Amino acid sequence: MMDNEIISDIPRGNWVDRWLPSNIRPYAQLARFDRPIGTWLLLFPCWWSLALAIEDWTNVTEFLWLFILFGIGAKVMRGAGCCLNDIADRNFDSGVARTKDRPIPAGIISVKQALFFMAMLSTLGLIILVQFNNFAIAVGAVSILLVAVYPFSKRFTYWPQFILGLTFNWGALLGWAAVRGEIQIPAILLYIAGIFWTLGYDTIYALQDKVDDAIIGIKSTTLALGQRTRAWLYIFYSFAIFFMGLCGWFLELSWPFYVGLCCAAVQAIWQVKKLIMTSPNDCLAKFRSNRLFSWFFLGGIIASQIQ
Repeated sequence: MMDNEIISDIPRGNWVDRWLPSNIRPYAQLARFDRPIGTWLLLFPCWWSLALAIEDWTNVTEFLWLFILFGIGAKVMRGAGCCLNDIADRNFDSGVARTKDRPIPAGIISVKQALFFMAMLSTLGLIILVQFNNFAIAVGAVSILLVAVYPFSKRFTYWPQFILGLTFNWGALLGWAAVRGEIQIPAILLYIAGIFWTLGYDTIYALQDKVDDAIIGIKSTTLALGQRTRAWLYIFYSFAIFFMGLCGWFLELSWPFYVGLCCAAVQAIWQVKKLIMTSPNDCLAKFRSNRLFSWFFLGGIIASQIQ
């Protein structure tokens, strides 16, 4: 049984409530601008890949520009993805305590308005994408297929977290392509690592809705794994760490990389060991803590590259 905590999907009293006009506020909430963790989780595989692919770290302007472009791109494309997700899930969201006050199921924003806003964000994302080389543009364009499939995956598979992993970690391929103009083995290893990482953190996230999902017919890894969820979380994170390490080994990175990787591994073990699976608040906190996991890994990559 889940405990009696009820978590609204929309935080109150933050900068969106304080600073944005009332007619704009629902759009910021729809795009999750007030909940940046999703942007971070989309962005970090891009930054990891960039940091691994860049060979000349003396050209500070070039790599900072790439990091900024990917940061803006992650922000707007995550917002566009959230619009599509909420349009697709509007009937389901109204039956889940955590999501029933989202702008679309609450009737604050219409589907037509959400589609228009999504188109605006997607256009901004396209403007970012065309700043890269032609191969990277093609790689980025392919990801649209995954973005379109993911919102509907929970209807036909108990592993929508795997589809999310394929989607959210595409930046591991795109970042490498933007720097090297091709996809090489390290990028593929990093992509696989990211998929397992996403299986871990999004399974934790899905624990918040386990009861409601079972009632309304939404599928997730938490429902598929049941009492074995904690054991599988260890497996997911272990494979993520393994493939991250394999990527570093393939690139012959120096010892700081492995220090960062070990710190990330310890953080992952802490997540799973201390996770209170019946507490939505704790599940959300552990999910959000993956930002720290990501910083550890990125720090190790950069330290090894500039040593």
